[in-house]
Amino acid sequence: MRTSRTARRAAALASGTALATLLAASPAGAADLPTVTATSETAALYDDEAGGNSDADDPAIWRNAADPARSLVVATAKEGGLRVYDLDARLVQSLAAPKPPAEDDAPGRFNNVDLVSGQRTSTGLADVAVVSDRGNDRLRIYRIDPSRPGGPLTDITDPAAAPVFSADQTEINDQRTAYGLATWKDKSTGRTYALASRRERTRLALLELVPTANGTVGYRKVRTLDLPSSFRLPNGTSWTPCLEPGELPQIEGMVVDPATGTLYAGQEDVGIWRLRADLANKPVLVDKVKEYGVPGTYDEATEECAPGTDPGYGGTRLSADVEGLTIYQERDGDGYLLASSQGDNTFALYDREVSEDNEYEGGFRIGAATDTLDSVEESDGAAVLNAPLGTRYPRGLLVVQDGHETPEVPDGEGGTRTATGFKFVDLGAVVDATGM
Repeated sequence: MRTSRTARRAAALASGTALATLLAASPAGAADLPTVTATSETAALYDDEAGGNSDADDPAIWRNAADPARSLVVATAKEGGLRVYDLDARLVQSLAAPKPPAEDDAPGRFNNVDLVSGQRTSTGLADVAVVSDRGNDRLRIYRIDPSRPGGPLTDITDPAAAPVFSADQTEINDQRTAYGLATWKDKSTGRTYALASRRERTRLALLELVPTANGTVGYRKVRTLDLPSSFRLPNGTSWTPCLEPGELPQIEGMVVDPATGTLYAGQEDVGIWRLRADLANKPVLVDKVKEYGVPGTYDEATEECAPGTDPGYGGTRLSADVEGLTIYQERDGDGYLLASSQGDNTFALYDREVSEDNEYEGGFRIGAATDTLDSVEESDGAAVLNAPLGTRYPRGLLVVQDGHETPEVPDGEGGTRTATGFKFVDLGAVVDATGM
């Protein structure tokens, strides 16, 4: 079984008094959050050589307006590339990540995915999936056409697309590359953008998607913004999350509210930030993780952080890492920001309205439906679509990454294979359980 950064942190906390303090800080009734169950799940992906180093990460839901029952889920599998599933969670298409430019270079590694409806191309408007290729520090763009023989996705990335953050291949190989991703269409101009975060750094980049004359789509960098890496606490001290030497607290989960052009960015060990999607204003910290402000000392021998005493400045709803942000849109303009609280296997709901200061509205868990359709743990990416999708999901769909797929499969060396996947949840069941 894998040992994730979250699991290592939990093990370290369990050895100190900080765990009891953090648990005590949990809101009353947190253990009694409503539980829903998945209706189906994808086949497990295995992060080993036999499985093509495939590791489920982030999903996006594409609605087929002509036939909603034939809508699709596009999902990343890191070195395993992209997967496309139908609404029964059956595999429709698998696309490989790019091979490394040279033998010693990093291979393609697809981290996050988001969709753009009506992207301009030289051959007309198209729905596209935009992917952050962490291995190559680039964005990749795929046209979505469900009638296309051989599979609905076609790579239309401009071959001349430059690295997002790196100056050259040497920097790319260091893998401080494009990581989290969200797309955005500026209603005032009709231009489309992607926002990318940088792995192990706090930088965000705004990239305009640009069509080329030959039908491909590239991008140009508009501006960047660095979120804070250290924080002034109420007691006058400065706090930086404990990470491996040289790392800064990174951002992965991101989503843009299309109605307001508001970006929500999850800084994994810090909390959720709110800012304009054009990166032109000062970020506001909407909520903090429970571990916010807890000092830590990195131990080179164990590669873990030993926590100190919790000063009590953290939040009460999110347990690091904060991941998978997605927007539940209601037709009257109301709705919710949904966030994966990866450290305690829950999902938090916040009011979508900025005027309400994104007030916390509750949460839920995804439990086991059967012995084989297991619960969701250490969830990374998430996507929600509040629209009818045929008779199977008449009230919409929630898709989440499951970081610990069961049943466990032996690896032949006395351990188990690292298995992940995606769970499909009837959105109507979530609405009924939570009162959304």
